[in-house]
Amino acid sequence: MTNKPMPETPLEQAPLAYENEEFLDSPDARMLRIMAEYQEPMARFRRERIQDTVVFFGSARFAALDVAQGRMQLLENSYSNELAPDAEQPAQPGDINASDLKRRHAETAIEMAGYYEDARKLAYMLTDWTKGLPGRRRRFVVTSGGGPGIMEAANRGAFEAGGKTIGLNIALPFEQRPNPYITPALNFQFHYFFMRKFWFAYLAKALVVFPGGFGTLDEMFELLTLAQTHKMAKEMTIVIYGSDYWKGVINLDLLAEKGAIAMKDKDLFRFADTPEAAFAILREGLQKHCPQCPPDERVPDEPAPNAQEALGPDIAATLG
Repeated sequence: MTNKPMPETPLEQAPLAYENEEFLDSPDARMLRIMAEYQEPMARFRRERIQDTVVFFGSARFAALDVAQGRMQLLENSYSNELAPDAEQPAQPGDINASDLKRRHAETAIEMAGYYEDARKLAYMLTDWTKGLPGRRRRFVVTSGGGPGIMEAANRGAFEAGGKTIGLNIALPFEQRPNPYITPALNFQFHYFFMRKFWFAYLAKALVVFPGGFGTLDEMFELLTLAQTHKMAKEMTIVIYGSDYWKGVINLDLLAEKGAIAMKDKDLFRFADTPEAAFAILREGLQKHCPQCPPDERVPDEPAPNAQEALGPDIAATLG
């Protein structure tokens, strides 16, 4: 047996497993990351006393009316901070040399901005109504994907009504950031699309689908499929907003006529073209979920206690 010399310096202390970034970012820890995107939001929702939500889907590229009437610039992609190519940008006010395409984009920007303002108004009406509901948990909290466009409009309307509002953002390869109207304690960032979609569906009692693109279509049909196949243990009210837009994009009547869906599947959703009509549909559906609470019972102002606070400092106490 050879006598190896003792190391001149002692080993550095190994990192704790939950502080080992190399491990946590590795394929071996994927399950931990997935579990974290379930448990961390769950803890925050409990802390903020969120019982259920109303989800708003829609394009990230629609601006507010005052922006669309001014020097509006389209984004390269949903959530992106990069701008679309100049040829795709709408004509700016006073630009007499703009191409026909740019002029059409400017006209469309004004039209689409109407949906932004409608989403903002509907979220305000809904939040203002829910603030008067009895109970010790927050009901039907306006939730969006956390980005710009229709998502911003929904969070903005709820913010302006003085309510809590949720943003379920997604980490993407290009730079993006959450809109400023999300309640800070309910501002989430997901790595996995499927975990983000889980939280869209898990708490939702209603869904409002505003005009949008690939992402909006994907999210809408995912929840419609869950409702169609009875995979959700609850009744969900689904409002498709902007009948002219959506009937031009997809022909749901044709799907039923050709037998691709059942005729009764068309009852899974209703169209609306004004915030007032959409709110009436939502209120009718959501009232079925309202509990019989004492009329004077209200949501406490302080956050709900976490596990340590609820059980006491001497219950399974740790120093970290």
